[in-house]
Amino acid sequence: MSTVPQPSFRLLPGSPESPVLLHVPHGSRTLPGEVRDGIVLDDRALERELDHITDSHTAELAARAADAAGCAAARPWRFVNTLSRLVVDPERFPDDREEMRAVGMGAVYTHTTHRERLRAPDVDQRPLLERYFHPYAQAVTEAVDARIAATGRAVILDVHSYPTAPLPYKLHGTGPRPPVCLGTDPFHTPPELRSLAETAFARFGGTGVDSPFAGTYVPLKHYGTDRRVTALMIEIRRDTYMSEPGGPAGPGLDALAEALAELVSRL
Repeated sequence: MSTVPQPSFRLLPGSPESPVLLHVPHGSRTLPGEVRDGIVLDDRALERELDHITDSHTAELAARAADAAGCAAARPWRFVNTLSRLVVDPERFPDDREEMRAVGMGAVYTHTTHRERLRAPDVDQRPLLERYFHPYAQAVTEAVDARIAATGRAVILDVHSYPTAPLPYKLHGTGPRPPVCLGTDPFHTPPELRSLAETAFARFGGTGVDSPFAGTYVPLKHYGTDRRVTALMIEIRRDTYMSEPGGPAGPGLDALAEALAELVSRL
């Protein structure tokens, strides 16, 4: 865990001709000091929670894929959350539309992966949403708009990982847990995009669709209305590339980066 002050996100440039945006929302363990002060866990328990909740090494995975994406024109753009999802989760709805609020894991988490209390019952979530959530959402929207302006389209590849065994917070944890899960959206995930991803990641023992995680991230400005924006969530089971729950990466990381680079190049 780090509490060093830093911006809450980074947009890392790719090729001006690339429509692809690799989105890495859950790969950081960093908590600003003032946010750490509002978390009721002691340091040891917080480190354990970060082991479970962080999509470890996904920022490195995206960086390696960008470097390996073939010709310079294929290099994707990367939008990376530099703060832990325990600050805010940028992929949740910030209101009652979010079903994960039922287990205390809406845009601002109040409970842990093991359903223990993370923040005090009377926490005011508005300052965290105003300081972190809304600026992040606006910046992603602007990054997608820029890809559309430059190339006529935007392709969002959401880079995640997930534990081999389901954690207690999961609402829908009984389905298949393939080495690579592809999360789709009926409006924003065309069959061609899904097929390319299935081919790229086939070497890891198979892919599944929308289990254990479904859907994909699209800015609300474009969601359900703009077919120029296509999107796919890539959920990688952690035992394929790292020691769980929060250990080092292994040789699988390079192979996964090559597969992601292959997908990016074909887009």
